[in-house]
Amino acid sequence: MGEDTTTCCVVGGGPAGIMLGLLLARRGVRITVLEKHADFLRDFRGDTIHPSTQELINELGWLEEFHRLPHSRMDQVTASVGHDVVSIADFRRLQVSSPYIAFMPQWEFLDFLAAKATSYETFRLVRRAEVTDLIIENDRVCGVRADTHEGPLIIRADLVVGADGRHSAVRRSSGLRLATSSPPMDVLWFRLSRTPSDRVEFFQSGKGAMVAIDRGDYWQIAYTIPAGAYAALRERGIAELHRRIVALAPALRDRMHELRDWNDVHELSVRVDRLTTWYRDGLLCIGDAAHAMSPAGGVGINLAIQDAVAAANLLGPPLSAGGVTTRHLRAVQARRELPVKLTQAFQVAILRDLYPKRLDDDTPPRTPWIFRAFNALPPLRYAMGRFIGLGIRPEHIDAADR
Repeated sequence: MGEDTTTCCVVGGGPAGIMLGLLLARRGVRITVLEKHADFLRDFRGDTIHPSTQELINELGWLEEFHRLPHSRMDQVTASVGHDVVSIADFRRLQVSSPYIAFMPQWEFLDFLAAKATSYETFRLVRRAEVTDLIIENDRVCGVRADTHEGPLIIRADLVVGADGRHSAVRRSSGLRLATSSPPMDVLWFRLSRTPSDRVEFFQSGKGAMVAIDRGDYWQIAYTIPAGAYAALRERGIAELHRRIVALAPALRDRMHELRDWNDVHELSVRVDRLTTWYRDGLLCIGDAAHAMSPAGGVGINLAIQDAVAAANLLGPPLSAGGVTTRHLRAVQARRELPVKLTQAFQVAILRDLYPKRLDDDTPPRTPWIFRAFNALPPLRYAMGRFIGLGIRPEHIDAADR
């Protein structure tokens, strides 16, 4: 069994974990990030890089290089709701370097951050390392156990950070208590080819609701159904899904044959939850490990990165000095908890009427009043653009790290 020591062990090589490791390594803190996969080449669910995240990259001085990566841009969110096409959010008046959402394959984003991080000698990324348990001594977390391709590994650390997503092994082993909300839908995830002449709104609702993400040569489709309704839809056959997609986006009619059967469709069970306490002595959870988000608004990746920046700003000095306490960990939760609670409330309650309650619902039968108001009152669109694009209490790179 191998054994190693580090100042901070981050579990999970997603956006939150890599960003936190990068920022702490810039301060000279010894960081080990454990990622259970061999690479980042997977079909991630979150490809939205919001203005808040691009602003952070700008503060680090890398924005021009970042924008050379393949991506598409969206400066306002439009939706086909009821019988109307409405503009829900407008980012163009944001006073930031990139007033738009960038759609970028998450593996490109993670490769970019990891390449920057590995240029610092105090940063270490260990791939194919799956954490199986926490090491707890005298009621304090002091390391992790992991399985690697070279055999079992123990890493002891002054601080362990769980950034391993909504199915977090760290959270499962921590004993921390979870509070859950009931989101109104599940998501079917698949892709269809895209042509330059396609005209498909970002969001459509009718018999079901659908988000279409432009990934250049194909559409990444997220089709929402009532929670628990997947089995009933499958019984009707793949042709029923074809009919539903065409009804929402007629431009895609000529390529429905690409969905040959249900093996081409992935079911995602949506969950919204939040740890009541994000920490214990020697341990902090951030991102989806601390608060799993609904896909509504695509804000999960950006909230996770905001957590990482706040954690780096607040924990960098005590980690450098060798004295992180629960008081420092509590400060991270205190700073990030309100934005998370308000965003989750928005996702679960305010957007509930956009999604079907039953499999055969036409949802909504008419455009909800709030969306008619967006069309009539441009300031509401700008306010929603700020809420989605920057979030509540956006974080900034500490001046010492810029």
